[in-house]
Amino acid sequence: MHASPRFAAPLVLVVFSIVCALAPAHAQRPAVEAPRGLVTSAHVLASQAGVEMLQRGGNAIDAAVATGLALTVVYPVAGNIGGGGFMVVHLAGAAGSPGRDVVIDYRETAPAAATRNMYVGADGQVLSGPGSSTVGWRASGVPGSVAGFALALEKYGSGKLTWADVCEPARRLAADGHVLTQGGAAQLRTVAAHLEKFEESKRIYLKGGELWKAGELWRQPDLAATFARLQQHGPREFYEGETARRIAEAMAKHNGTITLADLKAYRPAERAPLRGTYRGYEIVTMPPPSSGGLVLLQMLAMLEPYDVRALQQNSAAKIHLFAEVMRRAFRDRAEYLGDPDFVKIPVSELLDRSYLQRRMRDFSPERATPSSAVEPGLGPTTITHHSAGSDPFAHEATETTHFSVVDAAGNAVANTYTLNGNFGSGVTIPGTGIAMNNEMDDFTAKVGVKNMFGLLQGPANAIAPGKRPLSAMTPTLVFKEGKLVLVTGSPGGPTIINTVLQVLTNVIDFEQPVAQAVEAPRVHHQWMPDQLTFERYGMSADTLAILTAKGHTLRERQSYEGGYQGDAETIAIDPKTNLRLGAADPRKPDTRAVGQ
Repeated sequence: MHASPRFAAPLVLVVFSIVCALAPAHAQRPAVEAPRGLVTSAHVLASQAGVEMLQRGGNAIDAAVATGLALTVVYPVAGNIGGGGFMVVHLAGAAGSPGRDVVIDYRETAPAAATRNMYVGADGQVLSGPGSSTVGWRASGVPGSVAGFALALEKYGSGKLTWADVCEPARRLAADGHVLTQGGAAQLRTVAAHLEKFEESKRIYLKGGELWKAGELWRQPDLAATFARLQQHGPREFYEGETARRIAEAMAKHNGTITLADLKAYRPAERAPLRGTYRGYEIVTMPPPSSGGLVLLQMLAMLEPYDVRALQQNSAAKIHLFAEVMRRAFRDRAEYLGDPDFVKIPVSELLDRSYLQRRMRDFSPERATPSSAVEPGLGPTTITHHSAGSDPFAHEATETTHFSVVDAAGNAVANTYTLNGNFGSGVTIPGTGIAMNNEMDDFTAKVGVKNMFGLLQGPANAIAPGKRPLSAMTPTLVFKEGKLVLVTGSPGGPTIINTVLQVLTNVIDFEQPVAQAVEAPRVHHQWMPDQLTFERYGMSADTLAILTAKGHTLRERQSYEGGYQGDAETIAIDPKTNLRLGAADPRKPDTRAVGQ
């Protein structure tokens, strides 16, 4: 049956309108193909810094360190040497050998002066504003990025490039400047109210109050001088040299908590990765103190008995199943997870397949389970459902940043690191150009009170000197028959874990090409608040109606969140051609994959 000419034009317009309404607002990008090495990150200049190291004979670890340092300059909203994070490294073996995988934990640590109730006022309420766990000089943990990158380079770098070599792109970008993009200028405008509270931040990032504009050349001489000191004196300069003294003196002057002794004592940790399987694929991911890998593996195990592909990707039935799996895993996260150096975490019990099957016994395909009815699976609850504030998402930050690297030999790095919120605490250390984290908010400030991401967390994650706060960062590697096939991760606070889950299942269950797997709409549930969030334009009215009828409370992600969930900088390796396929997530305007 053909439409008559009288109705053809209106019909085309209707179809076009429906397609536009359901399509993601971000522009689609093809994957970047590279025969040898590839870096994908939140900014093209940082990706180029990594590829520069590959071109000079470096390996994926060399490239990752250069990329991470360069992001400090060109993506200061989250790229950092004033924060910390996690790196999952695959070291390719000789022909026929599977190689090995290692984890570098360079998460920030609580200063020696930290106490369990340091953010609880005399009235028993959690503090807000300057002096809280989110804003100002008392919000920062001891930064770990420089030490973590240095350890990675020393132990797993190619040996062809020095610490000074991998620092040089960052120093050059800071000294010579870079042209500010439209996206970069918009980020600075968005956080102006946060940064203008602190004179040094206002001077550097807000141009003294005038605001930087897209197209302007932005030089950062103080940050360039910091990188020059790191080049000359080595990475411990950050913890024991002039940079360390400047951090400690500024902290003391403003009643901060980080001391020279805290900086000198900081050390990154090497850990064994968590491993799991999903439909014949091996998943290698982050162990605690990140909750990301454990929760990811729990959710994959809960999903595996179900024919996810048959449910179809964006169907209400599939989204309902994923939401129910998410809420159960996040309930366990709230109860049991913390820094394994301080608390015993029942990892094997939480990943036991029979346990995870029991977690889904009360799952109904027809009805949503109220989050208030979901108990921790291994024992009675120890946290209440109370929370301060009317809208736990009102200040949700989506920043952190992830980058992925693969070299010609098959070595790979999945790295996620953060300042926590946008520009962290808002503080910049005078004379250094270093923006400081507000990572102390990732601890449990008070049991039963949500943090800035709306998360309820238990006493296992309570503040203690030297302790690393719980995280959701989930840098992840995926293997098939011993061969690396995917490197991924994402920013986004607690949404990180669910973003990685959906990228993996898009590739494995729906066999999507990597660019489409990254672009596909995403959803998120974190147990509390009992809400299923979805990306703008990412769900049809019919699907919304079905999920509402099943009992879900739905919330579209708002403009202050960018409307989107995550930024999954991902690399796939084609097993047939061995091409590296880089998918730079189009949800962020400046993300780019650069190949060699």
